[in-house]
Amino acid sequence: MLSERRLEVLRAIVQDYVGTEEPVGSKALTERHQLGVSPATVRNDMAVLEDEGFIAQPHTSAGRIPTDKGYRLFVDKLAGVKPLSSPERRAIQNFLDGAVDLDDVVGRTVRLLAQLTRQVAVVQYPSLTRSTVRHVELLALAPARLMLVLITDTGRVEQRLIDCQAPFGEASLADLRARLNSRVVGRRFADVPQLVQDLPESFEQDDRGTVSTVLSVLLETLVEETEERLMIGGTANLTRFGHDFPLTIRPVLEALEEHVVMLKLLGEAKDSGMTVRIGHENAHEGLASTSVVTVGYGSGDEAVAKLGVVGPTRMDYPGTMGAVRAVARYVGQILAES
Repeated sequence: MLSERRLEVLRAIVQDYVGTEEPVGSKALTERHQLGVSPATVRNDMAVLEDEGFIAQPHTSAGRIPTDKGYRLFVDKLAGVKPLSSPERRAIQNFLDGAVDLDDVVGRTVRLLAQLTRQVAVVQYPSLTRSTVRHVELLALAPARLMLVLITDTGRVEQRLIDCQAPFGEASLADLRARLNSRVVGRRFADVPQLVQDLPESFEQDDRGTVSTVLSVLLETLVEETEERLMIGGTANLTRFGHDFPLTIRPVLEALEEHVVMLKLLGEAKDSGMTVRIGHENAHEGLASTSVVTVGYGSGDEAVAKLGVVGPTRMDYPGTMGAVRAVARYVGQILAES
């Protein structure tokens, strides 16, 4: 284990390197920070930190920079989450309060996160599998054509057209709408199939085929494979960090374009706590020079999706973690009130 003093030296190196973009030397550390020891002692501490793999010498200069291992220790032991100022919190609330629907909420959240952190923002849409049903609407478009509208507790709206085998009367449609909602409203999507499986048998023989067709479209909507969606914004912010990517920025951009990669990176929404993956902790090779900060958001205690940011490992971790957590909290409040 590192001594408290050496942890303080590591903290100072991380803070200075993130702030100045320049390798940090012992003389600069003693001038900028109240470490209470001589430059010679700091040099000795830096030698130990380097031997332990927490810092490295990028070239022949006297300065050192943090390694992935150094940033990891900084995040785990040294970095408090920096709270946002009152004006920042008000700005977040005002910006997100203007959203008119779920797409607008996600779009505004991406823009806001990218602006606050000056990184790439990634926001996952609430997953249907972790949602509950708020309402099912059935509308007659023609005698044998219906529209099914599914509204979730997170404000997500799914619409499907249904072509029926035979005309379906208004009375039967109203009856099906009422019975369907009485069974599924407020229930988890995973529970819906069992709740409606015997519904066709409760209708007249002539209507059972149409009821079965409606239920089959509803269940397909609940389990469709294309449900996992996300939005990415602020990619242009990466151009400000060209020298933070050893060879080229291209692998990072290619990874960001692969939404499957990003969804894996965000991880399971049920793991709602904050996660910070640094450098080579990211499984995708293209993201080995980046750090990814994510957290879950939701309309209650349980997260329904994730949001976060991607940036270089030379990142303001306390500020980024604070912004990501604050935005997730506000988005959760909006979903709860929608």
